[in-house]
Amino acid sequence: MRSSFQRSVSIFLAFFLCFTQISPISCEQKVSLTLYYETLCPGCSNFIVNYLPKIFKNGLIDVVDLKLVPWGNTKIQPNNTFKCQHGPAECFLDTLEACAIDAWPDLNEHFPFIYCVESLVYHKNYTQWETCFEKLNLKAKLVKDCVGGGRGKELELRYAAETNALQPPHKYVPWVVVDGQPLYDDYRDFISYICKAYKGTSPIPGCSSSVNVIKMGKKISPFCLKQAAISKLSTISSTFTSSVNRVKLAASA
Repeated sequence: MRSSFQRSVSIFLAFFLCFTQISPISCEQKVSLTLYYETLCPGCSNFIVNYLPKIFKNGLIDVVDLKLVPWGNTKIQPNNTFKCQHGPAECFLDTLEACAIDAWPDLNEHFPFIYCVESLVYHKNYTQWETCFEKLNLKAKLVKDCVGGGRGKELELRYAAETNALQPPHKYVPWVVVDGQPLYDDYRDFISYICKAYKGTSPIPGCSSSVNVIKMGKKISPFCLKQAAISKLSTISSTFTSSVNRVKLAASA
């Protein structure tokens, strides 16, 4: 009997294959949608699994140029190694997904793989990432060679440069950008922004009808803050606590 995870992946792939045919919309008319993320951030996996697939319904993918940037809040250390927010496993999976994008540049090929891996992350089973090759009938060698060789690190350095060049700088992930404009904490309503940004003349059913938001199956933090933001919050918290303690001491004197 198939697990609920396997069923959800199969249902998504059926939708994906139905709605990713050659688009009649020219590249100039498409709206750019870029997701800056890190693989083990719960908010990122939740967005990729429960929200992003909506663009593959009702013809929305026809007007979207989707780009995925797996780097997020990772830091480059002085010795040129990476320090990922959620540890070495995240560094590995970030590189894995970067290599998948590189090996299969076509969205029709790399997105189902990333969706599969992030579904495993969402269900806390990401150590089974290799099963995604078999599920999708993909050859693993290109990606594994990339991860194990220097190509993977080269790709991640490119994504690091792109992420660090963001203006305004990203504050957390997932960081969703539509036509160059960050959506901040309104990122889950990204479809509304796509529809507003679309300048083409061909009607898009996904924009003329209401798109139901897929509710989260469990409570998940919507963001993973950058370390600088975390440090700032800690400083504010410490200052507030010190102030409260001084007031208490003054009151008891």
